[in-house]
Amino acid sequence: MEEIFLADNSLGEEFVVTLFGESHGRCVGTVVDGCPAGLELSEADVQHELDKRVPRTPSITSSRIEEDKVEILSGIFHGRTTGAPIAMIVWNRDVDSLPYERIKNVPRPGHADYPAMVRYGGFNDYRGGGQFSGRLTVALVMAGAVAKKLLAVERIEVLAHSLSIGRIQSKADLTREELRASVYTNAVRCGDRDAASSMERAILQAAETGDSLGGTVKAVVYGVPIGVGEPLFSSLDSELSKALFSIPAVKGVEFGLGFEASRLTGSENNDPLVIKEGKVTFETNNAGGILGGLSTGREIVAHVAFKPTPSIRRRQRSVNLDSMENTELEMAGRHDPCVVPKAVPVVEAVVSIVLTDLLVRSGVIPKVLKGSM
Repeated sequence: MEEIFLADNSLGEEFVVTLFGESHGRCVGTVVDGCPAGLELSEADVQHELDKRVPRTPSITSSRIEEDKVEILSGIFHGRTTGAPIAMIVWNRDVDSLPYERIKNVPRPGHADYPAMVRYGGFNDYRGGGQFSGRLTVALVMAGAVAKKLLAVERIEVLAHSLSIGRIQSKADLTREELRASVYTNAVRCGDRDAASSMERAILQAAETGDSLGGTVKAVVYGVPIGVGEPLFSSLDSELSKALFSIPAVKGVEFGLGFEASRLTGSENNDPLVIKEGKVTFETNNAGGILGGLSTGREIVAHVAFKPTPSIRRRQRSVNLDSMENTELEMAGRHDPCVVPKAVPVVEAVVSIVLTDLLVRSGVIPKVLKGSM
């Protein structure tokens, strides 16, 4: 019997997010199942998060500008969640598939074109990468908006910013107040305003030469109670890692000092326990707020590495699958010279989704919110 492949487009066990759509299809959307009843939620709440995703600076982003106006189709009644699945869509309006028709038999270097073609027997949607496109992050941000509102009920806040773009590095020790005030005031979504200007110039320089840049996003989570996580295989860091690696273009995830910890001694890396204001806490946070797969009560700190955008104007080598000959490819179409600015709210959304699922599973977030009647 021929082997049948089943797609896995859902994230979470109790708070479950399912994505659908393609880059150049009619729409992209999400279904959020398992959201507790009684949460105040409106299209304006979701739109607020969606509007963070695309910097309105054409010089550093793709010239494909979608309105990304959310429509909530189900799961809301009288302004509150009902406990039923919440279905949300955004229509694709600004689509130009002609450049992809011209190269449909020449896989793009750095993209999933060829493995997807083999995996799905040539039936995959190759326009703009289909389901493998960064366009699907719209659906993640919509679902993340719901998760963020639930976390806010528990006074948990997720903040992210561009830590580096190319070789330009932001200050790493920005305060919670600085992140709140600065990140979405500039096109590159960086909390360090001096670094933000240098990052924008670096992106413009790369774009002018037909090239692209990668970078890292730093996420910090405030207010997570101690003990969140389900070891061994649904531990906090393993669940976060799996979800973060599902964002297109992510090539690395680390928590706290991450790889730097491998170069330290135990006495340098360990976080001493201390009593402050009558409570046990950790003097430092090299562990990034996670030990043994459980939250420690300190801030959860994650770094997420994004590769350079693979679609570039420079000539690249590939193969022609019709003639089975080597060839060269010059990319047409509309592409971001750096995905990092768009990725900042996406990282916030994904971290929020994972934390919400774990908090619902542990009973910290109830199935029906108090005071909803």
